[in-house]
Amino acid sequence: MASNKFIVSDLDFDEIKLNLKSFLQDQPEFSDYNFEGSGFAVLIDTLAYNTHYLGFNANMVANEMYLDSADIRKNVVSLAKMLGYTPSSSKSPTAVVDITLNNATGASSVTMDKGTSFSATIDNTEYNFVTNEDIAMTPQDGVYKFSNVTLYEGTLVNFKYTVDSTDVDQRFIIPNVNADTSTLKVTVQTSISDTTQEVYTLATGLKSLNNTSKAYFLSETDTGKFEVYFGDGILGKKLADGNIVTLEYIVSNLEDANGTTNFVAKGSVGGFSDVSVVTKSAAQGGSTPETKESIRFNAPLQYTSQDRAVTTTDYETLVRSIYPNATSISAWGGEDDETPVYGVVKIAVKGQSGVPLTNATKLDIVTKLKSYNVASVRPEIVDPIITSIILVVNAKYDKKSTAKTADTLKSEIVDAITDYNTNTLTAFDGVFRYSKLMGIIDNVDNSILSNITTVKVRKTFTPTLSSSTKYDIYFRNAIYNPHSGHESVLSSSGFKISGNNNEMFLDDDGQGNVRLYYLVSGIKTVQNATQGTIDYATGQITINSLDVASVSNIRGSISDKIEITVSPSSNDVVPVRDQILEIDIENSIVNVSEDTFVGGSSEAGVGYTTSSSY
Repeated sequence: MASNKFIVSDLDFDEIKLNLKSFLQDQPEFSDYNFEGSGFAVLIDTLAYNTHYLGFNANMVANEMYLDSADIRKNVVSLAKMLGYTPSSSKSPTAVVDITLNNATGASSVTMDKGTSFSATIDNTEYNFVTNEDIAMTPQDGVYKFSNVTLYEGTLVNFKYTVDSTDVDQRFIIPNVNADTSTLKVTVQTSISDTTQEVYTLATGLKSLNNTSKAYFLSETDTGKFEVYFGDGILGKKLADGNIVTLEYIVSNLEDANGTTNFVAKGSVGGFSDVSVVTKSAAQGGSTPETKESIRFNAPLQYTSQDRAVTTTDYETLVRSIYPNATSISAWGGEDDETPVYGVVKIAVKGQSGVPLTNATKLDIVTKLKSYNVASVRPEIVDPIITSIILVVNAKYDKKSTAKTADTLKSEIVDAITDYNTNTLTAFDGVFRYSKLMGIIDNVDNSILSNITTVKVRKTFTPTLSSSTKYDIYFRNAIYNPHSGHESVLSSSGFKISGNNNEMFLDDDGQGNVRLYYLVSGIKTVQNATQGTIDYATGQITINSLDVASVSNIRGSISDKIEITVSPSSNDVVPVRDQILEIDIENSIVNVSEDTFVGGSSEAGVGYTTSSSY
C-alpha cells in the first residue's frame, strides 16, 4: 500500500528533498517518473528549500520564546522583563579625589556645583569627569578642602518632555545609548507657569507603592535605549497633562577611561581658580551594558530572591543587580568566620578591573541593600583576598616526535597554564584541580610524555613597623604534615626585628610551632622556637608579638609585605569565603627536558631519573 505521509522530523535540506521524492514515487501518478532527469527536479528543489526555510524559521521563533535559548537581545530583555528584571546600563568610570582650594580666604562655606568639570588623560586621550551633585564644605583651620569626592567620567546632560495624554504614542526615552542610568535623576515640574519640582525615585518593588508615591520605573527598549515610565494612580503617582519631566544623567565613554589617575580642574571650583586635586582612588567601573549571557544568568536568580535578602544566594543576586561590574561575588554569614561576627552578612566583591572597590562604592551597595534586608542583619562589603599558587613543572618530552625545541614547548606550557588561570581560577568559585591542570600540560603537544608538578600556596601580610603585633594568616586548606616532627613546610621572605640587625625568617618545626630564625654562614640559628603556631589541619598560622623594624626586598624588588609560603596537604586547593586563587605565573618555574628512556639513552631504565611532587 502506498504511503501518503511525509516524514516531518527532518530539517536537513537533503533529507527533505529525499522525503519529497519518496512521497511522490509512492503515488501511482509518479511511480515510474524520472525525477532527476526532468525539470521536475527544479520544483522538488524549490519545495525542499521552502520547507527548509520554514522549518528553520519556526525553530528560531521557538528558540526566541525562551530566556535560556533566545539570541536576539530585545527578546532576551523582554523575557527578563517578565521576571521583573531590568538589565544594567552602561557604567561611567568613577574616581575618588580630594580637592583643595589654594589661597582661599574669607568664605565661611563653599559649594562645588553639580557638573563641575575635571580632565584626566590616559593613553594620550583626554577624558572629562564631572561631579553629580552639589557638595558643600566648611573650611577647617583655614584649609578649604573637599574630601572623598566622587567624579564620574562623561558629560552631564538633561532631556525634557512635556506630558501629553492625548499622544497615545508618547514615551519618555533616554535618547543616549551610553547613558549611565545609575546616575539618572528624574524630576517632574508641575507646568511651565508653576515651577514647583518634585523628585521621583526609582521603584525597586511594588510593596511600598501607593497612589501618591513619587516613583518611576525603568526598562530597556528594543533599540537598546532605556525608557522611564510612571505610575497609573494606583501603583505610583500618575502624571498630569502639562507636567514637565526632566531626565538628568551622565553619558560616558564606558571602560575607555578606567585607570585614569591625574585630575585637573577645567575651571573654577566654588568660585576659586587655584585648585589642587589629589587622587584617592583611580577611575574604575566603566563598562558596557549588561550582556545577553549575563541577563540570562541573573534574571532567574533575581526572580527567585523575591526582592528580599534572606539566603546568601539572595545577597549575591542582589549585589550583582546593584553593582553589575562585579565579575565574581561570594556571600557568607559572619558567624562562619574564624572570629565569628553575628548579625552580619559579609559579601566579597571582585570588580572587572581587579582593583578593590572604593569606600564610596561599598557604601552605595550597602545602602541599596538595606531595603531588602530582613530584621537586623547588617551587610558588609569586603575585598577579595588573593592566595597565590606557586608551581614547579618538570615536563619530559620525546625529542624524536617533534620538531619543537624544549624552549618552544616551555613557552606553550606557560601559555596553557595562563589560560587555565584566567578561565578557571581568579573567581571565588575557582577551584584549583591538580589533575585537570596536569592533563592540560600533557596535552600541550603530542611529544610531551609526562609532567611532575609541585604545588605551593603563598599569602602576604603587611606588618605594622616598630610595633609588637599579632598576625593571623588563613590558608583555609590543610597544610602538609604527614607526621609529628616532619620537616618544615613553611617558609617566609626576610625581615628585621627591632633591636636585632640579623635578617630574620620564619619556618615551622613540624610539631605545630612557628620559629623565628636567622642564618649565619648558611647555618640556621633559632631566635625564638615558639614565635607562633601552625594548625596543619585548618591552615591557620598565628604569629605572636612580632616587632618588625623593616622588610627585606623580595626577589630584588622593594616590598612592604612579608610572604608566607606553605605546601598544601592536597594538590587540590579550594578557595573559601573571600579567597580567590591565582597562579603566580611570574614566580612559577617550568622545566622541559628530553626523556632519555624513550630516547634510548637509558637502557632498561638504568640512570633514568624522575622528580618528586614533594
